[in-house]
Amino acid sequence: MASPDAIQHAIDVLRRGGIVAFPTDTLYGLAADPRSSEAVGRLFVIKGRAAGHAVPLIAASLEQAERAAVFDERARRVASAFWPGPVSLVLPAREGIREEILGEGGSVAVRVPAHAVARELCEGFGFCVTATSANVSGRPPTSSPHVVAATLGELVDYVLDDGDSPGGPPSTIVDLCGAVPRLVRAGPIAWERVLRSIQ
Repeated sequence: MASPDAIQHAIDVLRRGGIVAFPTDTLYGLAADPRSSEAVGRLFVIKGRAAGHAVPLIAASLEQAERAAVFDERARRVASAFWPGPVSLVLPAREGIREEILGEGGSVAVRVPAHAVARELCEGFGFCVTATSANVSGRPPTSSPHVVAATLGELVDYVLDDGDSPGGPPSTIVDLCGAVPRLVRAGPIAWERVLRSIQ
C-alpha cells in the first residue's frame, strides 16, 4: 500500500493545483481539483481532449460527494447500496465545480471508490477530485502505475504508486437528473440491481 508520506505528497500536489495519477478500484485515474481553472485546463491538455467533455469525480464519502452534487432520496439509496464501489451517479452539480468538466444540463458524475488509497486522497484533500482514466484520449486505460509513468510521467506532477489496481470494467454510470433513472454506461453493477435499490 502507498505510504502515508506518499499520500500526503499527492495531497500537497493537488493543493498546489497539480495533477496526480492515482489508483482506484478499477483503473488508474488522474486527480485534479475540479474547482480550479488551471488544474482542469492542464487535465484536458494531458488527456489530449478538448474542453467540454464531462469528467467524473470521486469522493471519500457520501457526505463529501454531497458537497459537489445535489442528492435526492433516490441517489442516497443507490449510494447506500453500492458505495464504496463501482457505481457513478450523474447528478446536478453544485456551484463551484468548473463548467468545463460538467455534463449535459450542468450535471456531474460522482462515486465513492472501493479503494482505500483513493478515498484517503480525497479525505486528505478535503474535497472531491477528478477521476478520468490515466491515459491519453483514444488510448487504452491501464491498471498499472508503471504504464502510467511510462506514458504520462513527464506530463503529470506525481504518480501515486500503490501497485496494480484491480482492473476490470469501468464503473456503471447511472443518470438520476431526470424523473426516470437512465443507464449511461453498463459496468460491474447490473442495471437491474441499481433499479431495485431505488424502489
